[in-house]
Amino acid sequence: MSTTDFINIDNARLCDCKKGFLSCIEAKDWMKNQIGVWQFTYEPRDIRDKSVHPAVFPIAMAKRVIEQFTHKGELVLDPFVGSGTTLLAAQDLDRNAVGFDLKQEYVDLSNSRVAEVPDNCHCKQIAVCDDARNIVNRIAPGTVKLAFTSPPYANILNRERKNKSRRGDLRENEQFGKIEQYSQDTRDLGTLDADAFEREISEIFREMMPVFQEKAHILINITDAWIDGKRVPLHINIINAMRAAGYEFRNTIIWDRRNLVNKIGIFGWPSSYITMGTTFEYILDFTLPAPAKKTQAKEKKSNA
Repeated sequence: MSTTDFINIDNARLCDCKKGFLSCIEAKDWMKNQIGVWQFTYEPRDIRDKSVHPAVFPIAMAKRVIEQFTHKGELVLDPFVGSGTTLLAAQDLDRNAVGFDLKQEYVDLSNSRVAEVPDNCHCKQIAVCDDARNIVNRIAPGTVKLAFTSPPYANILNRERKNKSRRGDLRENEQFGKIEQYSQDTRDLGTLDADAFEREISEIFREMMPVFQEKAHILINITDAWIDGKRVPLHINIINAMRAAGYEFRNTIIWDRRNLVNKIGIFGWPSSYITMGTTFEYILDFTLPAPAKKTQAKEKKSNA
């Protein structure tokens, strides 16, 4: 693969932060982010219509992650860009960003959302129609400071919705009986069961590792599922997949969605206690393995 095939996008810092600082974030915001339960609200630019995209997250969530882990000008990657929320957040914060998706429809949507560049943004944001498995051939090595993504949650959307958590006539709303899959492309993670999903995530991120800087963070938003009467802990599949790919699991952040959920009916009472998956999701934080020389130096110091 020639270097001329790499996407032309910058990754140089545009700030005056001291060397060694993880990001431009101030101490008061760092302390706020140390509390591992985060809550967000939607804004007018957020996409809420499931006919546009079946699974979205707030712009505010992407912005908080990008602010915590990058400096202005650095490069953010979203391997499953979907509706382009990560790109829009990066634009707001003056970060370079590139996203990938299998569906041209989503790529066009993503690029349309960042088409009007604000005056205070000096960076580039672009979505590309390509498989995440090809990222290592599209992005120059050692350039990405942060990956933030919400991949298809295995095949949990690839089935009819029953809305069992809603009461009475609320159950048969506009979503009842719909199948909200991303596509039926065999490369699409949204067509896979949990075990196959775990294997593919591991392989995708293993192949992707060379594009990251040494101190990069990779954050993945995921939820668990309740399918055919059984809990499917997809967050565990993600942790297993990333560890198998060679990454280190660093932090768990809970996305508290209680402020976004309404009209929930009683679930499981009085005999079967089940937590409501719609009220929270996971944001899992991973890093690259420490370089061998640094690891050995730490071991020597601890044994001294």
